[in-house]
Amino acid sequence: MSKVLVVDDEQSICWGLTRLGESLGHEVAAASSAEQAFEQAERRAPDVVILDVRLPGMDGLTAIERFQQQLGSVPIIVITAYGDLRTAVEAIRRGAFDYIAKPFDVEKVKGALTRALVSRCDDDSAPASPPIHVEGMVGRSAAMQEVYKQIALAAASDAAVLLNGESGTGKELAARAIHRYSRRAAAPFVAVNVAALNPSLAESELFGHVRGAFTGADQDRIGLLIQANGGTLFLDEVAEIPLPTQVKLLRALEHDEVLPVGSNQGSAADFRVISATHQNLLRRTAEGLFRHDLLFRLGAFQIDLPPLRDRPDDIADLASYFILQLADAADDPPVRLSGEALAALRQRTWDGNVRELRNAIEHALILARGRSILPDHFPASVSIAAAGHPPSGVDEEVTLAIRHWTAQNLGDQRLSGHVYEQLLELIEQPLLAMALEEHRGQYAAAARTLGIHRTTLRKKLAHHSAHDDASAER
Repeated sequence: MSKVLVVDDEQSICWGLTRLGESLGHEVAAASSAEQAFEQAERRAPDVVILDVRLPGMDGLTAIERFQQQLGSVPIIVITAYGDLRTAVEAIRRGAFDYIAKPFDVEKVKGALTRALVSRCDDDSAPASPPIHVEGMVGRSAAMQEVYKQIALAAASDAAVLLNGESGTGKELAARAIHRYSRRAAAPFVAVNVAALNPSLAESELFGHVRGAFTGADQDRIGLLIQANGGTLFLDEVAEIPLPTQVKLLRALEHDEVLPVGSNQGSAADFRVISATHQNLLRRTAEGLFRHDLLFRLGAFQIDLPPLRDRPDDIADLASYFILQLADAADDPPVRLSGEALAALRQRTWDGNVRELRNAIEHALILARGRSILPDHFPASVSIAAAGHPPSGVDEEVTLAIRHWTAQNLGDQRLSGHVYEQLLELIEQPLLAMALEEHRGQYAAAARTLGIHRTTLRKKLAHHSAHDDASAER
């Protein structure tokens, strides 16, 4: 029977975690302060500690070090209702096994507890350095709490990181945060937007070149990879790297050596790569535009940045942050966001994400001229989908699934001459059925939504129904 020690000043949390631990067959003890927990641990050493950050007396982050001195490498799961990036990073830096934000899901705690008990981690971490404020990482939502935790974990390692997210979600901010909290913080952070590079010169920009390597190469040039030596190279829009350059980049990452264009002599280089993209790299790989091996090398650890529409609870905090950042410090009284304006912000789709919100606040401050921000101070909302640009994500997944299905079935002799018909059968039936269901069996309304005649809709549904009946009989 494993021994679990719960340290939290909220009785309801202690009660719930005690019941959870006991239901898993563990012996659970609870303490309302770090000091009380140290006394209990002295009498009976726990196998895992679940520790709140905000405690009366000694705080949880400080208590981590004391527990380590007293108990050695005991796994410590940190829980907090005041989670931010700084807290997450400090918890991981000080040796916490896991970090969970309140209110938490029972299954998440159960999973962390199980992992902690079967995997005793050794504490080889260096002494904690002072936390660094990372400008722009704002949000208290569950989605952002998970991002903070992932950033903290990435910063504690030296693995390559791939940041996935729509434009404007803060991928470069996340990359800078990982760098600033890593052991490479004192070394260079070199950022390059691959999409902005001339494709014919991308190799020279990244790897450098020697004099005479090509027309116009009048002198040696140090590439960005060497400039990042000892630090971090951030490759934004990594999906746009030309295929020939992808081969050379993969070799550089695997051998820690950079070969300038036109040179036969490589240079040793030690840099960490953080990449970012708003595109589906798996789809790019399926299309032959991105190498599988490079994807695996760059994506050793992946972090998904959530779109703003998935974290509406953060809009108020973000708006306040941008007002403080952008407003004239001389304004007296300071500019404030009206309740109506906040409600208007919450109703937007935010296709441009946090970047679009910042621009909206800046636009509003110009019109408000030191007064309260009202809804009509914001610029008109522009929907990317309405403008004819389908959102990435789901559409890309559907397209990729169709490509995979097609690749598997084009060579199937049993479907020879019927591949197109078979694909239509797969797609059309659920589309028509769901449209009819959405309109509660009203054929005319469903047909209008689909853009077909109601007679056509009836005939197609009857055809699919007959086909299903025939298949069932066989």
